[in-house]
Amino acid sequence: MATPFSISSARFALAFTFIFGGAALTLQAAPLSQPVAPVRPVTDTYFGTPVVDPYRWMEDLKSPEVQNWMKGQNDFTRDYLSHLPGRDALIKRVLALDNASTRVGELGLYGTRYFYFKITAKDQTPKLYARDGLKGEERLLADPQVLGGSGKRYTISDFYPTPDGKLVAVEIAAGGAEEGVVRIINAANGHVLSDSIDRIWGASVSWDPSDKFFYYTRLQKLGPNDSPLNKELDEASYLHHLGDNPDKDVVVLGRKADPALGMIPTDSAYVSITPGSPYVLGLVSHGVKNELTLAISPADAAAKGAPVWTKFVDVDDDVTGGAIAGHEMWLLTHKDAPKFKVLHIDLDQPDITKADVALPQSDLVLQNISTARDALYIEAQQGGISHLLKIVYGQTTVTPVTLPFAGAIEGFYTDVEQDGALIRFAGWTEAPQWYAYDPASDKLTNTDIESLNPTDFSDITSVEVTAPSADGTPVPLSIIYKKDLPMNGQNPCLMEGYGSYGLNIDPGFDATRLALLEKGIIIAYAHPRGGGENGEDWHIAGQKLNKQNTISDFIACAEYLIKQGYTSPAKLAGRGTSAGGITIGGALTQRPDLFTLCICNVGVMDALRMEAGPNGAVNTPEFGSVKDADGFKALDAMDAYQHVKDGTAYPAVLLITGANDPRVDPWQLFKMTARLQAATSSKNPILLRIDYDAGHGMGSSKTQRDLITADQAALLLSRAAMATSTQK
Repeated sequence: MATPFSISSARFALAFTFIFGGAALTLQAAPLSQPVAPVRPVTDTYFGTPVVDPYRWMEDLKSPEVQNWMKGQNDFTRDYLSHLPGRDALIKRVLALDNASTRVGELGLYGTRYFYFKITAKDQTPKLYARDGLKGEERLLADPQVLGGSGKRYTISDFYPTPDGKLVAVEIAAGGAEEGVVRIINAANGHVLSDSIDRIWGASVSWDPSDKFFYYTRLQKLGPNDSPLNKELDEASYLHHLGDNPDKDVVVLGRKADPALGMIPTDSAYVSITPGSPYVLGLVSHGVKNELTLAISPADAAAKGAPVWTKFVDVDDDVTGGAIAGHEMWLLTHKDAPKFKVLHIDLDQPDITKADVALPQSDLVLQNISTARDALYIEAQQGGISHLLKIVYGQTTVTPVTLPFAGAIEGFYTDVEQDGALIRFAGWTEAPQWYAYDPASDKLTNTDIESLNPTDFSDITSVEVTAPSADGTPVPLSIIYKKDLPMNGQNPCLMEGYGSYGLNIDPGFDATRLALLEKGIIIAYAHPRGGGENGEDWHIAGQKLNKQNTISDFIACAEYLIKQGYTSPAKLAGRGTSAGGITIGGALTQRPDLFTLCICNVGVMDALRMEAGPNGAVNTPEFGSVKDADGFKALDAMDAYQHVKDGTAYPAVLLITGANDPRVDPWQLFKMTARLQAATSSKNPILLRIDYDAGHGMGSSKTQRDLITADQAALLLSRAAMATSTQK
């Protein structure tokens, strides 16, 4: 297998409403009310600046008072949403669209055996399947509910087959919490081996070709007196032999085991094997920072649990990914190349200062590189449209691979022991398909392993435009809508924005999107600075002290949609997810007049307090730390919670969280809810929606996601209808 690598941040109970009518109903329940949160100010002083936190007490999620307030808020929200006009029909439509097809993800060929995730109409979460050859009989290998056990809802986070496809390691977690265990399955008969390794959050299992042992990454074991804030610190890579007690596994790469590498507690360690190479690769990720530290060791030394590491890439080299084939390695870097370039080195003499340039910077933004048996493959994009390039070993010519249409690569797989590649390709209105690229014929062939989604998007179109930001910077904006929709400013619109970690929002297909589009809702995706759409410069321009650019870009896209007649402030909803909470939070507090609805989905609301949670310290490379003056200044500026102003007429706000979220602490949403409810001078609802059996969205079931989609759409349509009624 190839060993491409790229480490990045990417780390409800169902509510049924019964309506009774007619004379049989004689009693009516009292309407629910939102509990009022008491104000108990706590003042922190950062570099001489006092900061008041009125709801610090909410950070204790185990407190009965917090639990009761949370339940009261969620009960009110569920009741409010359940009475929205058209919501039930929307739920029915969204569910039907989501269940209209079978989806296949993470397809890979190991030996002669294909492995992949598959989710059918009857499934809530993906199951793991295998087949011998593309035309072979499909076999179910792992059902998460069976593998996980009874009592909870489980999800398979990832899987890692051996190079020959005989065994597969499966990572499984409960309730959307993401932290789980690794189990081993015999891929021939589905037998589950006795090995069970806990404290896993992104195992990155890498098998030795012998199938007898593998390397994996594990969270540290906390002692009884250790702070829970230390949970994600000192994540190390271990060596595991099948059948051994994992508590006796040897650390092969980690801060405490390898002091010469200069790791710090927030670093994580990974070890990777490439079949046919005499070296193993040691990779150190620095929190959410994209730039990596790399080292190699002779494979035989590492296999004995005593690797001899030679560091050859450090953070200042700006390497974000790479791939190995034999004694050679290719590195993806933005050093003096903000749109990235590819370097080539000899691992027998690993010296990046003597690397040759295999692919110089161009107008394309390079995203990933991967090695197959025949060539190096490079994924790139320009203006949101994917490109695929290849360089045959021993040659310098760069050859483009013809893709089916103007869309995006959603899945990609190569193997150093196989020619060509497997590609999942899709667009805003084009359903995904898995293609096999054959370098001999230079053709992509549909594998037919994923049936074509039957949802009809023929009446839907999309455009790619740019909106001028406050400083004149053109900001990419994707807009999806019905072809015959009049641009008269009367259309409801839902605009999403992210803008962090150098991550992109690429064109992708979602059948449930049609439920909104056919209701006349325009769906837009802003691509603000902080993302990676235009390269590393675009990322840095929305980072730390530059975070206002992200918010300003999002606001500019909203203004563009209004100016061009797509929508109006009375019918525009803005949404941000995860780190996108900073984006929507800033837009809400700076320009509440621009929106009828703001949606914060598992989003960061209280940036100043991120380091008070286990996932906070690892995020400081992207946002800053309150431990230094510039970090405090940056976090204070991007903290939406601290910028809520009393007596402001805020639009409707829907805050969504999962009780088991390990990435953005649920109390961030709790505190913002309480603050907005106390501050707003309007009668617009401030709603907190909680899934008790969910986390950050990873591991959520189809129904959980579909209900959120329907709730957001119903709330937006309700707000837009109110505006139309007022205008009349």
